[in-house]
Amino acid sequence: MIIVLPSVDQDDLAIGERIRKWRENRGIGTQELAAALDLSREEMTRAEHGRAHLSSTQLYAATLYLRIPMRLLFEDYEPASRRIP
Repeated sequence: MIIVLPSVDQDDLAIGERIRKWRENRGIGTQELAAALDLSREEMTRAEHGRAHLSSTQLYAATLYLRIPMRLLFEDYEPASRRIP
């Protein structure tokens, strides 16, 4: 059996890592945040690892639940499409 994982999107990974950092900092479990965003725990885990895309509405809901300003997900971030190789 071959398991194929979705590819990692560098932009989604950068945002997902920041969400995971703040989630862990707040002592919130993956399942708890996933429920707040109406996602399964597996979908939340994929999003935190850059293998799933969160909508702007889900990002906003995450920042509200984590009690952080939206800018903390994007500060000092340059989208992959704008990076110079």
